[in-house]
Amino acid sequence: MSMRRTTDKPLYLQVMSVLKEHILHGKYPVGTLLPSEPQLEAEFNVSKITVRAAIKELAQDGYVEKGSGKGTKVIRNTSISKLSKLKRFTEVLVEEGYRIQKELLSAEVVPTEEDSIPWQLFGDTCVKIERLYRLNGKPYIYFNHYLTSKVSGIETAGLNDQSLYGLLEESQVTLEKYRDEFSVCGSAPERVMEALGLEVGRLLLKRSRYSFAGNGEPVEYSEGFYDTDQHHYIINYDV
Repeated sequence: MSMRRTTDKPLYLQVMSVLKEHILHGKYPVGTLLPSEPQLEAEFNVSKITVRAAIKELAQDGYVEKGSGKGTKVIRNTSISKLSKLKRFTEVLVEEGYRIQKELLSAEVVPTEEDSIPWQLFGDTCVKIERLYRLNGKPYIYFNHYLTSKVSGIETAGLNDQSLYGLLEESQVTLEKYRDEFSVCGSAPERVMEALGLEVGRLLLKRSRYSFAGNGEPVEYSEGFYDTDQHHYIINYDV
């Protein structure tokens, strides 16, 4: 893939972010080597200097170590939060040996349905992003993300390889407050069930997330539908 120069974030940091996501989602497990520098240059269509700077950042953050003549080894696959010891659910899955793959299904500005939650939060229009998460290759989570139309200019093409919140951060959108709600859903939209390969009416776990900027303004609302027959939803805290 070719990295896009659409944000103020330096190119080497964009490459680093994608590589970190690959590590966190199990594409490069702990103990394995990252692709060689020439392979990464070709994959991202960037220079050797950019690749080396990206790897240096990963090493400084403790994700990899570079051995002389032995390649770059992955040594950690969990993120570090300065504010919380909450682990992302995907990190828990990767620690258990699963691999997470993301697939961007659509991204567009759409009209909101009157009296719906996106309408209440964002008004008449919003940015809608649909994504599918696969667990070891099998459809597992279907996400509908709704964002304020104020971020309609963000580049969404990289969401197969990058986190949505990382992309927002690159676009100078800072989220400081989240609220999650959970429910059992037996009436998920047909499009969701088709993408997950399940029969209509099957019970799913539904997670609704509200994300806010520091001034309290809503930025994102998402609905995630989980096929918990594959894996239960887990929240892990280190005490």
